[in-house]
Amino acid sequence: MADKGLEDVPEGQIESNYDETTDSFDNMALKAELLRGVYAYGFERPSAIQQRAIMPVIKGHDVIAQAQSGTGKTATFSISTLQKIDSSVKACQALILAPTRELAQQIQKVVVTTKFMRDPVRILVKKDELTLEGIKQFYIAVEKEDWKLDTLSDLYETVTITQAVIFCNTRRKVDWLTDKLTARDFTVSAMHGDMDQTQRDVIMKEFRSGSSRVLIATDLLARGIDVQQVSLVINYDLPANRENYIHRIGRGGRFGRKGVAINFVTADDVRMMREIEQFYSTQIEEMPMNVADLI
Repeated sequence: MADKGLEDVPEGQIESNYDETTDSFDNMALKAELLRGVYAYGFERPSAIQQRAIMPVIKGHDVIAQAQSGTGKTATFSISTLQKIDSSVKACQALILAPTRELAQQIQKVVVTTKFMRDPVRILVKKDELTLEGIKQFYIAVEKEDWKLDTLSDLYETVTITQAVIFCNTRRKVDWLTDKLTARDFTVSAMHGDMDQTQRDVIMKEFRSGSSRVLIATDLLARGIDVQQVSLVINYDLPANRENYIHRIGRGGRFGRKGVAINFVTADDVRMMREIEQFYSTQIEEMPMNVADLI
């Protein structure tokens, strides 16, 4: 399954060359123990991507499936894979690939290439439909790069944050911002690719458990990591490419929950922000005074 934006997806919200949908887990002929597990996990009915993609995988088709963040892609390939494997065979029967260690541990999405596929089933969501409904997007105009830190400190004291992710474009900036906020007595954690895996695991565990409420990160965290209580995403730096924007702000508002994304924008960033708006057919408004009421 892939989450890459494909350029030839037409104007409809969903393109698929596989017409069958199954709107109930009971109708998927799942193994009894698997079906019990699905319901025990809290699922009630399949999401749109699950209705379209679980059955073709079970039937042995190659599948390319793309959908919004937080719509159930993990369960899609997990359920279909568990249906196909023989639990009595104590050997590796499935290989799941992910682009980062954290993602592999969470099994949030699988990236495959078409060269390994034979006439794959395609279930794709148009790229400019990928902005999640329910995420309110704002910007704060910052006159100078050097003023972003004070702006962040003011914002930090203005809003009550359940959990938040702050994105920077470089590992050095992550470390710098972490040190600066810590010096101002803000409690934050940081994660980037220069850290060893043990350290990253501890940081993610603390963030998932809620003992750490604010995580500063590079785009390492942007793809697929699902932390249930993230309500605020701050782009301290706008992403270097517009495709990463949706993966960043998708950390808030997972599975239809509400979220807020705030972008710090200098004069040099305005062009990129407009490109992001055009690319996703969205509008990023100036942050209102009552932003605390929205988080």
